Order: sequence, then structure tokens, then C-alpha cells
Amino acid sequence: MAKKQTKNTETEQFTENSTNEIDNSVSYKQPSKTEIKPTWEIKDRTYYLLGGYKPISATLKSTGIYYWDEEKNMERELKYTTNQQTVFVDEMKGEARLEHITFENGFLIVPKQKQTLQKLLSLYHPDLGKRYEEAKPAEEAADQIDILEMELEAMTMAKTIDIDLAEAVMRAEIGSKVSKMSSSELRRDTMIFARKNPSLFLDLVNDENVNLRNVGIKAVEANIIKITDDQRSFVWGSNNRKLMTIPFDEHPYSALAAWFKTDEGMEVFSSIEKRLK
Repeated sequence: MAKKQTKNTETEQFTENSTNEIDNSVSYKQPSKTEIKPTWEIKDRTYYLLGGYKPISATLKSTGIYYWDEEKNMERELKYTTNQQTVFVDEMKGEARLEHITFENGFLIVPKQKQTLQKLLSLYHPDLGKRYEEAKPAEEAADQIDILEMELEAMTMAKTIDIDLAEAVMRAEIGSKVSKMSSSELRRDTMIFARKNPSLFLDLVNDENVNLRNVGIKAVEANIIKITDDQRSFVWGSNNRKLMTIPFDEHPYSALAAWFKTDEGMEVFSSIEKRLK
């Protein structure tokens, strides 16, 4: 009986210990995304001067520069040296031998063995994003893909949109010259515009007011309506009866497009469209 009692006790003890282990595993907290810091990749890095600036030689400041440390809540002096393992002056030990940071023909290639210089340039230097950037081929390739996809979308849209919308878009871009263009010329220039500035082209195509502005401009050109000399009102061309007052600091045709959406403006818009046809 004693042996059985011992086994039961051992079984109970095992069960209790197992339960404790399970409880401990459940209480383990996974680190949140905000707690996981990006890792620093050991690799060769290339830096380039901004603005297409490619002098034979250009030097960045390597001393007398500062970095605001968010964790320490203080400004820390930076210095690039050849004999220290840090760029932070407050962490340096002994004599510091200064070294120049020099770009040649607009570029600076830093091998992976020079981690101190890489971290200074990629993380801490105050001229980062102002005078120079780090070349990041993967990110640049992704950006180029986005641009190419936007160009493709714009070109496809330019090829398929109806001629009235093409006219409205091009009138917003080049003004009244559109009125003298043939359909072929208009279609050609629309596609050229879409290729050169796909972002603006797509914005104009998707702007619900672009067609309303176009109708307003055509109505003025046809003398159906007029804009007063002081640019403060639109009136009927036939009798100078006032249609609307242009709000202060608003573009006249943008204001007219917004007014066309009102109850009174919709009637006028419908009348103008009939007269234009």
C-alpha cells in the first residue's frame, strides 16, 4: 500500500509540475512589432550626391557635427576617425585620428569592412537626405516598377478615353489651343501628355470637375457666357444677366464648375451643353 501511495503522490506531483510548465508557457509574451528593431545588414554600400551633382571631389564634414539621440534624449557630437570603433565622441577612448569623407565624381563606395563610416553615413550624419543619399537598388527598382505601371495605366487611359474627356484634360494642360486642334492632334497630344506626366494625367482624368471646367471655358469662348473684366462674376453673353459671383481667391473656372453642381447651376449647365452642340 505504501508503494501505491508513493506512486500516486509522484503522479500527482508530476501532474502539478506539468500544469505549472504549461501555465508558464502560456504566460510567455511575444515581442510586439514595435519592440523588434530592424537589423543592420553587413554589406558594401554606395552613396551619391543629390541633384545630379558630380564634382571630381566633394567632402562631407567629418567633425563638428551632431545627432539628436532619442533614447538618451540628448544631442551627441559625431566624429569620423580611423582608430575608433564608434562615431560618438562621448564613447571614444584615447586619441582620435580624424579622417576625411570624400565623394569622387558624385559617389562614395564604402566596403563592408568600414562599418563605422557606413553607420555614420546611413544613420547619423545630418547631411543625409540633404546633400547625399544611400543607393538602395531594391527600393529604387520597386519605385521604377510603380512608375512604369503608372505610365502604362495612363497610356492605356489616353488611348481609350472619349474625345470630349481628352479635350477637357488637354484644355486644363495647354488652354485654349485645344480648340484649334484636330481629333488626331488632340489624341496624339493626349498620349504624349500621359507618357510625360502620368500622375497629373490620371489626376485630371479622375477629377470630376475637369469636364465641367471644360464646358465653362468652351461656353466663354463661344460667348454663351462671359466673365466680367474684374474676374468677379459670370454673366450671360446675350444680356449680361449675372449668373454667379466668383468667391474671393478662387479660380474662376473651378468656382464655375462647383456652381454647375448646384440646383440653379445644373439648369444653366444643361442649357449651355445644348447650345454648344
